[in-house]
Amino acid sequence: MGMSVTISAATEQDAEQIFRLQYLCFQSEAALYGNYRIAPLFQSLDSVRAEVAADCVFVARLGEEVVGSVRGHVTEDGAAAIGKLCVHPRLQGHGIGARLLRAAEAALAEQRGAKRFRLEAGHRSEGNLRLYRKVGYATVGTAQGADGVPMIVLEKEAGAFATTA
Repeated sequence: MGMSVTISAATEQDAEQIFRLQYLCFQSEAALYGNYRIAPLFQSLDSVRAEVAADCVFVARLGEEVVGSVRGHVTEDGAAAIGKLCVHPRLQGHGIGARLLRAAEAALAEQRGAKRFRLEAGHRSEGNLRLYRKVGYATVGTAQGADGVPMIVLEKEAGAFATTA
């Protein structure tokens, strides 16, 4: 019998695994845009540790291995900025991303008072955009990433937690 993937709040001990997973997962995004200077590929381990300590960070585990991660924090306008959602390539397409989003949304609303959720996805990231729309996010605008990648900005109200993907 196989192991189940569990979702839990990240701990300081998870930072290095999150860092490595993020680097692995965002390679495909970099390739999609022909831009290997995207922020997730340049984030330092110390910066990941700081986010784990200060932000709302969840991980998906398969045994002891971190196979997914998501981060969020509440901004000045009461919205929760959610980002760096990633799932190990060998486990994508099994609902882990939606489960991570649901955990982050619940914690950000219940523990940190978020009124709505906001995230961004690259304009060519069709799989990511499909997931976000499937769990209730709607396009509210566009932005340009610091790395020059055109981004789609999506939001949903805090009462509309991710259902199933």
